[in-house]
Amino acid sequence: MPHDLQVVAAIFVPLALVCAIGWIVYARRLAARGADPAAGPVAKSAGNVAAAGCESRASLPAAAAPSPVQELADSILSGQRRALSRGITLVESGHPRDRAAAAELVQAVFADTGGAIRIGISGPPGVGKSTFAEAIGLHAIAQGKRVAVLAVDPSSTISGGSILGDKTRMEHLGRSDSAYIRPSPSGGLHGGIARGVRESVTLCEAAGFDVVLIETMGVGQAELAVREVVDLVALLVQPGAGDNLQGIKRGIVEIADFVLVNKADGDLKRPAELTVGEYKRALRLMSPPSESWRPEVFACSAVEGTGIDHAWARIAAFDAATTQDGTRDSTRARQAAAAVWGYVNLALRESLQEVRAATQSPAAGWEAEVRAGRMAPAAAAIRLLDMVRDGRSLTGTSE
Repeated sequence: MPHDLQVVAAIFVPLALVCAIGWIVYARRLAARGADPAAGPVAKSAGNVAAAGCESRASLPAAAAPSPVQELADSILSGQRRALSRGITLVESGHPRDRAAAAELVQAVFADTGGAIRIGISGPPGVGKSTFAEAIGLHAIAQGKRVAVLAVDPSSTISGGSILGDKTRMEHLGRSDSAYIRPSPSGGLHGGIARGVRESVTLCEAAGFDVVLIETMGVGQAELAVREVVDLVALLVQPGAGDNLQGIKRGIVEIADFVLVNKADGDLKRPAELTVGEYKRALRLMSPPSESWRPEVFACSAVEGTGIDHAWARIAAFDAATTQDGTRDSTRARQAAAAVWGYVNLALRESLQEVRAATQSPAAGWEAEVRAGRMAPAAAAIRLLDMVRDGRSLTGTSE
């Protein structure tokens, strides 16, 4: 046995030494080859290319990542509904930190807007505005259009909340892939529409919708704000709800391009025909809201669908006439200019309200005087505006 071990050792020990020496020699040659300028031209060339590539990448400026607002704008332009809803939520926000982002978003999509026909649907509560919006929307979709509905719901003056139930009345329209329905609270704003509705229209157009319907909350004679954001106003009235005196009262009737007597079905069909006649006679005494269009009055039934095709045909005729003679463009230009001052007025009012709570604010002192009956409201308002014009601080602190 010891003899066998001696044989094995005599064989493997020299072999191991040879292998070790071979690895050492190979390692030294490899190191020398890397250091020799004449050695390894391929390796050296590859190294130079890699180094040049790194240097080139380092010299190029890093591409700036798009801002969150730009990403949202791109998503809206690509037609993503969830992004559209997020955008509308942003422009409806009354928080000061959202104002700049909302303005940036609208500006980012502005170049891709303006192609839709904007229709205001107004009328008193219970007249069937949501039912009519669904009927006219489905008819427009059948004509190959994509329809967005912005439905305004009144906000509670006590809790500030809204039911936002208009969408439930448009069940069939809501199932269509070519429709988008967005209920929005009025947020306490007067005029029958919601905060940010103009911007919401812009976002809907950017998302590719051809028709934008704005359903106002139940309005009265003096709530006319919808006129400033749409191309045409369709006023819905109920059978038996009008007479010559009611029509002559101007207000909402005076700004209507169409007066539709809804619910003209069943026992109300005959009263609806009489109401159509009453409003036709009343409208003859008014100046039309557009130079190129005389307001029309006709009956319809949104529930039964009768008269809806005629209503859409007349809406299309109105759009064609006002587009051809330039009235639509001039109206939109006037609306846009007026909107600037609307934004300024709203921002100024909100800014002034923010300083009311400041204990050292002159505004807070004047309000206390008014509440106590020692100062007239008009006098307090004049002092407040004087301070704004003079650039003085409203917080009572030095600049």
